Amino acid sequence: MKKSKRKGVVYSTNPDYIYEEETQEVAETLPPQQQNLKIMRDRKQRKGKVVTLVTGFTGSEADLKELSKMLKARCGTGGSVKDGEIIIQGDFVKKVKDILDKEGYRNKVVGG
Repeated sequence: MKKSKRKGVVYSTNPDYIYEEETQEVAETLPPQQQNLKIMRDRKQRKGKVVTLVTGFTGSEADLKELSKMLKARCGTGGSVKDGEIIIQGDFVKKVKDILDKEGYRNKVVGG
């Protein structure tokens, strides 16, 4: 194994030591009918700006970004994906719920 691929290993005096690479497991994306998405309005730590959060997605990061891209395009606004949450700029709770219902996702509006 090349030294550049052994990040984090400094040195071992054990002659029987074998370096084992960590394998990252790719999360399998559940079908829309099995997803439990939560939609909420939020303005905490955002200088008073209202955003719509979609949380609870189970699956790969690529699929989460694809769902985010679709929601942002249909709402006609910007946003991002951070820490497994879709952040959509503006108050689009009702519109996001309607879009997710049409796409077949199980979802729930959380909060007031």
